[in-house]
Amino acid sequence: MNEQQPINPEILTEDVIGKHTPDPLRYAFANKRSAHAGGMSAMVAEDQRQILATDALSEIPEAPKSRCLYIHIPFCRVRCTYCNFFQYASSQKLIEDYFEALMVELKTKAAMPWTQAAPFRAVYVGGGTPTDLSAEQIMRLGKMVRSHFPLATDCEITLEGRINRFDDRMFESALEGGFNRFSFGVQSFDTTVRRKAKRLDDREPVLERIQALSVTNAAPIVIDLLFGLPYQDMAVWQQDLNDFLDSGAHGVDLYQLIEMGGTPMKGMVENGKLPEPADTPAKASMFEYGVNFMAKHHLRRLSGNHWARDNRERSIYNSLAKTSAEVLPLGAGAGGNVGGYGFMQHRTLDAYIDSIKKGDLPLAMMTQSSPQAALHSEIKASFDRGFLSAREFEYKFKQDIFVLCMPLFKAWQKNGLVKIEDGYLSLTLAGTFWSVTLAQSMIQVLQQHNMNKIAA
Repeated sequence: MNEQQPINPEILTEDVIGKHTPDPLRYAFANKRSAHAGGMSAMVAEDQRQILATDALSEIPEAPKSRCLYIHIPFCRVRCTYCNFFQYASSQKLIEDYFEALMVELKTKAAMPWTQAAPFRAVYVGGGTPTDLSAEQIMRLGKMVRSHFPLATDCEITLEGRINRFDDRMFESALEGGFNRFSFGVQSFDTTVRRKAKRLDDREPVLERIQALSVTNAAPIVIDLLFGLPYQDMAVWQQDLNDFLDSGAHGVDLYQLIEMGGTPMKGMVENGKLPEPADTPAKASMFEYGVNFMAKHHLRRLSGNHWARDNRERSIYNSLAKTSAEVLPLGAGAGGNVGGYGFMQHRTLDAYIDSIKKGDLPLAMMTQSSPQAALHSEIKASFDRGFLSAREFEYKFKQDIFVLCMPLFKAWQKNGLVKIEDGYLSLTLAGTFWSVTLAQSMIQVLQQHNMNKIAA
């Protein structure tokens, strides 16, 4: 074990440790900064992207890390008011052209030495709205993944989408294609909330369809619920949770609304067409109610915001993608990381399809990960599951991170965000609500500590 000097307490500002308040759940920080934590990385020059990315995918690693496959479908029939990721309105011709280019990229990347070197533990088809593909395209996509990629025997293959137009034919085609998990973005069952957010279908059709899919027991059915939307007060949120329970869905994610610039919602609020969404204290209260609701009904907690009704729901992709697992990206707008590099693919269809036709990797941006990327990934994963283990960090990184970060941990404990006991840092309810902020703060503190050491 390397000797470590603890971090300098002078860098523990209020935005890092939070406020000392009687109610840290609601007031430790002003708001959640982002949906995900991250560390520093260096941009790769445009003229080096193709060479370095091809080299990374041509490498056969001696000790392969866990790996996942992410496939992006950048189409939606309607843009939800809170969405900052809308790319293209669904049209049959656009989708057909895109899908054929995607099949070319799939076969090209599947044949690379890196890809064939180890099995993939999880596949996630996200968007956008992947269920805007036709039933035939969904079946073909699943079969192409299964026939071209080495998959673990228990590989989780998830199709994300909407309930709208997800009929029995599409469900059966997806199952025949090999999909074994389905994730639907419900966000809220409430009809008023849904209509104001530009969601398709009212409460009853959504609830009835999830019930019908869940009762088949053909595959785990998982839903996402957002809290903090306009018109979604505590009473509506409580009914949303009851509706989830009644739906029979096998798992649920509870996500807080993160207000981002550029969304239709922001403009509608500013123009008086929508009321303000819930503030941070109100969202904290909704989260608290949700956590207590899940405990009351004995659902199994898999992470800070995900619960499973039974053992069939595993949420493998979501867990692995937040750790040191490598993620191979396919499709326009997809992101991933392989061989110490971060990949971000072209978002525009013209640039993506043009790259595929040229035989290039469709890279819009590429970064070289920080030397501390594995440590940062472990930090993010630990905060996501609700605790950090001194033994695990020492075993994996050969340094006593707990000794190094103890001033930070003690400040958090004083502020009601964590508990330090027997080599573990455990998040309180407040710490769980602010887990992304805490993970980002710990990464920031370690980076600043390393910079100070270099400067010295």
